[in-house]
Amino acid sequence: MRILKGLLTFVLGLTGILLLTVIVIHWIDTSGTSYLDIDKNEPSLDNSCLITHVNVIPMNADTVLENKMVYIRNGVIEKIADNIAISGVEVFDAQNKYMVPGLIDMHVHIWDKYELGLYLSNGVTAVRNLWGMPMHLRIKEEVMREDILSPMFFTTGPKLTGTEFIGDDNLNVNSPAEAREKVITYKDKGYDFIKTYYGLDKELFDAVIEQAGASEIDIVAHPSQRVPFGYHLNPQIRSIEHVEEIVQQPLAFDLDSGKLQAVVDEISRADHTRYCPTITVFNNIYQMLIDDGILDSDSLAYMNPLIRKVDSENEYKRWFRSKQKDTGVVSSIKSQHDFHITIVRRLHEAGVNIVCGTDAGIGITLPGFSVHRELQFYKEAGLSNYEVLKTATVYASQTHAIMNNMGTIEPGKVANLLITQENPLISLSALERPAFVFIKGRRLNRKTLDSFNEKAKNRRNLLATALRYAENLVVER
Repeated sequence: MRILKGLLTFVLGLTGILLLTVIVIHWIDTSGTSYLDIDKNEPSLDNSCLITHVNVIPMNADTVLENKMVYIRNGVIEKIADNIAISGVEVFDAQNKYMVPGLIDMHVHIWDKYELGLYLSNGVTAVRNLWGMPMHLRIKEEVMREDILSPMFFTTGPKLTGTEFIGDDNLNVNSPAEAREKVITYKDKGYDFIKTYYGLDKELFDAVIEQAGASEIDIVAHPSQRVPFGYHLNPQIRSIEHVEEIVQQPLAFDLDSGKLQAVVDEISRADHTRYCPTITVFNNIYQMLIDDGILDSDSLAYMNPLIRKVDSENEYKRWFRSKQKDTGVVSSIKSQHDFHITIVRRLHEAGVNIVCGTDAGIGITLPGFSVHRELQFYKEAGLSNYEVLKTATVYASQTHAIMNNMGTIEPGKVANLLITQENPLISLSALERPAFVFIKGRRLNRKTLDSFNEKAKNRRNLLATALRYAENLVVER
């Protein structure tokens, strides 16, 4: 009996120590991102103001409205005019700089709050997170309550795959009944969208699509190889992810432009469908192949430390081994990247709406910074600067009804805005370091935005991230 009591005391003591350790780790990580907390009594963070002497790029037309005034009231654009007479609000002189809608990255993977600051620093004022976990619901709640400075935050639930286990980052569904139950559960929990993934067969996919329609929740699809590619053109699916999936699935790795045109034509006939290319994440495979020191590069310091330690290193080792076995893999990956540019060009020419997404947060794809590389790839594909900007503003905002209140500068839209030194319709690089970012009318200057970068650089929250991922494995299994 004495031994039993001693064992129980030991177990309880160990449990208490573990619980205390978890609390301390969480507290340290939360304290580290307190710079994003909103003090609602701080005047400089007020979300009403009058902006004067600003050249507006409204994005509902390919034009510049010169020397305008923009009145923002309670975080919403109230009026745009040559002269606005209003008293009792802060007046901000834009000094003839340019105003453009905040950028939207439609394919990201968020691992911590530090990344929210990185997105804002790069002019990204809304994100669509496509690998949902319990931590993302908590972030979403904080953003909705306006407790933290953050891009507007939307998230899918966990990635739904079929019966075959392909990694603990996916949620296996084993029957149509379970598939329907997951859709209902994720909607009830507060996830915004359903993410379908590789491995869903027709029976399971049909159940997800049917229930998503009944539950009135949009689907975002990473194409499944177990159904025809055209299956992803169902109206319930609002966007298809990754141009490399066109190469891997309907083209079966045959970089044939003739065969490609048939796929593009099929996609173009579904006028509700958006395509999210994520060219950057695939191009980063090529970058790893040609740069042996990329893991030690200064830019990788902005990645979450757990991802850098596990995913970044594993991806690099995988492709390094491939190159050792076959040096031809370098030119092969480069050729496929070039073909991705061709795919985007063909999709655009066929009238398919491209939406900007980077797949940031995995491998070596940096949160925030990568959006500018992605936009440059669309420019390389032949889109004009205005058309490039539409992928990260208008088209992105039109993808889901819950995002329709952003993407253009006009009365009634949320005041997610960038102030740039130069005109991005002339040079896309003007977007890379916006002088000011407005998020729901709250103005952030360049000094503050740069401080977000510094706070995120070389952060030490590996254990905190691991605990949040472990929580996901427990809760969603």
